[in-house]
Amino acid sequence: MDIGNRLREERERLGMTQEVFGGVGGVLKRALIRYETGERVPDASFLAGVASAGADVLYIVTGQRTPKPPEQDGTPDPAEQVLLNSYRSCTPEARVNLIQTAALLSAGLGASTPNKASHTGSNVRVGDQTSTHDGSVQVGYAGGNVRVKKS
Repeated sequence: MDIGNRLREERERLGMTQEVFGGVGGVLKRALIRYETGERVPDASFLAGVASAGADVLYIVTGQRTPKPPEQDGTPDPAEQVLLNSYRSCTPEARVNLIQTAALLSAGLGASTPNKASHTGSNVRVGDQTSTHDGSVQVGYAGGNVRVKKS
């Protein structure tokens, strides 16, 4: 399939007539017909115009669809889904802790600490994170280090 055919396919996918699609790209219907039949090749300004209307310009030019982020194509990232499910099952107080922890980690605080695990009694410590057997979590920030401690 060539550029002209893919251009027509995108126009039809968007539900536009040749006149409307051409106008979005800044050309007359006759010019669009020439693009679609392969008599002429669209220029960058035309492609930029139709992109603003939702046309997949990568597909028009190369035949490869632009990859969509998981949340747009309906397939959630499994790790994000686990995090979301965990958040939903938390109490309101635990949700605050989860949000604070995520914010600190995404800011890179404590990220340079190596993840060396140690075990003392009923406490488990991994990097700046300490956990105990009862499952409670405490998040704190002191001196440039993130500390997650179960107490």
